[in-house]
Amino acid sequence: MSQVLPATISPTLFAERADAIVTAAAELAAFGWTPATSSNFSMRLDNELAAITISGRDKGKLARDDIMIVDMDGKAVGTAARPSAETELHTQIYRRYPAMNVVLHTHSRTQSVASRLFSKDGVIRLEGWELQKAIAGQTTHDATLEVPVFPNTQHMPELVARVDAWLDAGKPLYAYLIDGHGIYTWGRDMPETRRHLEALEFLLGCELDLKRLGA
Repeated sequence: MSQVLPATISPTLFAERADAIVTAAAELAAFGWTPATSSNFSMRLDNELAAITISGRDKGKLARDDIMIVDMDGKAVGTAARPSAETELHTQIYRRYPAMNVVLHTHSRTQSVASRLFSKDGVIRLEGWELQKAIAGQTTHDATLEVPVFPNTQHMPELVARVDAWLDAGKPLYAYLIDGHGIYTWGRDMPETRRHLEALEFLLGCELDLKRLGA
């Protein structure tokens, strides 16, 4: 399905964003973090539009044609392609955080298991890990980094409302898990967001190891 570009988006900009998503998706798929066409990735184009992966595509085999444009309500723009049902979770981040330009959502085994194990607590508290400093704004290991675990639902407005409620309560939010699902994280550019995702994957793995060891 061809993507017709809005007049406000240059072909060069769209190509740059689409290629960055394709490259990141291939690398994350190689890690085994995007099984069975799961996961979705996006990049902001401007204040009104974002580029995002088309639903149901193998994230390890994406090409530029597998990326589409949506508005900040999650609606397709200039294409008949269908975005992920979770597109509203991406556009929510762009609306709430004007400085954020990338959202990555993956389904690694570590993320999925951690989401189930900590679902009753509703949050994972990361404390004392040096790698917490890989998250933008975190300057010391001597702090608590909270990663909420929200209940899963196929009704996206409900998930959007839960994220909004967390933010409206004034709680810092750098990432979140969805129970039995995966992780969402974001950043100002692709390298920062990749750093966040890889650091959180490592930290969640450490927390699972501690649980396994009875620590």
